[in-house]
Amino acid sequence: MILNFKNIMKYSWLLVIGFSLLAFGCQKVINIDLNSASPAIVIIGNINDQPGPYTVTLSQTANFSDPNTFPSISGAFVTIADNAGDKDTLAEVSPGKYHTKKIQGVIGRTYYLSVTANGQTYTSSSTMPQLVPFDTIRIVRFDLFKDTNIYARVGFQDPAAGNNYYRFIETRNDTLSPAIFVVDDQYSSGLYISYPLRSDTALAYGDSVKVEMQCIDKGTYQYLQTFYEASGSATNVTPSNPISTISNNALGYFSAHTSRYRSIKVPNK
Repeated sequence: MILNFKNIMKYSWLLVIGFSLLAFGCQKVINIDLNSASPAIVIIGNINDQPGPYTVTLSQTANFSDPNTFPSISGAFVTIADNAGDKDTLAEVSPGKYHTKKIQGVIGRTYYLSVTANGQTYTSSSTMPQLVPFDTIRIVRFDLFKDTNIYARVGFQDPAAGNNYYRFIETRNDTLSPAIFVVDDQYSSGLYISYPLRSDTALAYGDSVKVEMQCIDKGTYQYLQTFYEASGSATNVTPSNPISTISNNALGYFSAHTSRYRSIKVPNK
């Protein structure tokens, strides 16, 4: 699945990039009146197995007809704790942007996010999956009539045990690509997966490409999938609101995931 945020940023009530979690008994669909909805909080949080700090951003939605401006939420009380007894109170480093101070992401641990803002408290949790190695990245050139399409293709060995979910983030020439790629192993469990990172904008000769591979949890995958469908980009799917897994009718995601990186350069013509 490919999700391109250029096509969906007009949906202010869906202002979320990336991954959410499967909260215990807290999964539901949020219905919002696009034209006259009261502002809703948007929480975007990530923690991985690389050194911190990790970031949580807070903002609020605007009406569907309003410009794509999303006010930051300052003065919130934000904490991240884990099931090993560690707890961190985040510091606001800029309006609506909160950084951890000491907590470290560890594979296999469950992380708990708590946000208190504007008199309301929002909670979420995510368990960091086991690492699946990022094996290969290569450049593929596909010629069709007079057009040349160039893209990166990643490869990795999916474990035979359990269900696994993955996300890939591509950076081109130090600029983050708006396309987001997610894949599961429903039909490829235990197999070697070769996955093309094809989006609306093809790579060009001489481009430098960096790809992050994330092992994400099921809730994160489900959020991204339903977010994609809600954007109207999916074919043969009736658009609906994405599944929310943050409590108290908040929008956004909180994801604990592994992160591995590979880079490659597109050869000159």
